[in-house]
Amino acid sequence: MKDLEHAIHGATKLAGIIGWPVEHSLSPAMHNAAFAELGLDWVYVPLPVFPDHLGDAIRGLLAMGFSGANVTVPHKQTVMQYLDDISHDAQVIGAVNTIHIEGGQLYGDNTDAPGFLRSLEDVGFEHFEGRAAVLGAGGSARAVAHALAQAGSKNVFLFSRRRQQAADLCSDLSRFHPRVKFSAHNLTEVDQIDDRIDLLVNATPVGMWPDTETSPWPQQLPVPGHLTVCDLVYNPAESRFLAQAKAAGAQAINGLGMLVSQGALAFKTWTDIRPPIDTMKAACLRAMGRSE
Repeated sequence: MKDLEHAIHGATKLAGIIGWPVEHSLSPAMHNAAFAELGLDWVYVPLPVFPDHLGDAIRGLLAMGFSGANVTVPHKQTVMQYLDDISHDAQVIGAVNTIHIEGGQLYGDNTDAPGFLRSLEDVGFEHFEGRAAVLGAGGSARAVAHALAQAGSKNVFLFSRRRQQAADLCSDLSRFHPRVKFSAHNLTEVDQIDDRIDLLVNATPVGMWPDTETSPWPQQLPVPGHLTVCDLVYNPAESRFLAQAKAAGAQAINGLGMLVSQGALAFKTWTDIRPPIDTMKAACLRAMGRSE
């Protein structure tokens, strides 16, 4: 791989990630590694933006000649009011994680849903038309449920600590996917997950560093061994939840593939070039202080 450091000058194209905070983000390492590998005169920078300053920051992207940006918490919903156009996926998910700037216009998209599907396809998962269970009812769960509905799932079960939140999400998603049956359940009802379900996804932050000893799955309840289990958490590489899944014989997938896949889609949007996936993944692993 080429040296990650290169001369930055007036013609260097700019991209970055907007959030508060952003020092933990792996996106700068991931995208700069891909730019360097391809010899592109681009640089990707972290952009910490306090919530009250978001509008100024978005207008600043135009003023400073940025070509694109990613958006992370807590701005993924609020940013939508400052954009000129928003993709269908972003409208359904209710959040933007990627901005493309062209011709003085700001276009908002969300690469989480297709990134999630691609990460499953990359490990050989094929049962998208089966039944799926999703733990959580927040923004990530919404993106996952939307992705599964797009991929052909007929039944999506949403489990949340606050059942009403899951019920509201089901009602909202049904407007966009009338042929899919969404159902809401309390997180205490995960013992209902049986051999009729093919895929189980943790779309909550439970188990993410530094709270690595926590799990959204009850410790005393074995994970059904026939499942493919996906945890959107990628740090640590094996969460407590994935360890429970592996112990039961289930296929276990962490969230690094989704992180890289959604980043790769943003990269392609900005540059119109397919990025080096392996290089992006390796850069994330190095940034987290480990290798495969």
